[in-house]
Amino acid sequence: MAAQNTGDNDECPFCLIVQSQNATEILMSDDELLCFRDVKPGAGHHYLVITKTHISNCKTLRSEHIPTVERMAKMGRNVLEKNKVRDLTDIRLGFHVPPFSSVPHLHLHALAPASKMNESSQRRYGQGSHWFITVEEALSQLRARGRIK
Repeated sequence: MAAQNTGDNDECPFCLIVQSQNATEILMSDDELLCFRDVKPGAGHHYLVITKTHISNCKTLRSEHIPTVERMAKMGRNVLEKNKVRDLTDIRLGFHVPPFSSVPHLHLHALAPASKMNESSQRRYGQGSHWFITVEEALSQLRARGRIK
């Protein structure tokens, strides 16, 4: 996937953030990704890492997106560390599975501390949630798809 400086979809709220068409504070950015705070936090720390190119959701990922997903997870961990999250074993990194995605643009949730999430957040982002797939689960599925060819 080639990195671009702007989103591809003028209707997508996250593409508008990529295009700097709103006042969202960007916490971290590189050529391919950017990170900002979730407007409806599910934990004390809740950040979103998005691709600068428009990818619809985790179900549209292909095996060639594995490096992108890995970089998204790394940025998620980095922003948590930058914001003084010390226990990186008590975090959740992952994606909502369609149709449970609130915005149709691939975005990784980085949440901490996972152990302090309330019941509603546990349903949305917790272990065993049918709404949420962890980075590890997503990567495992992508690697399996790559072997099936």
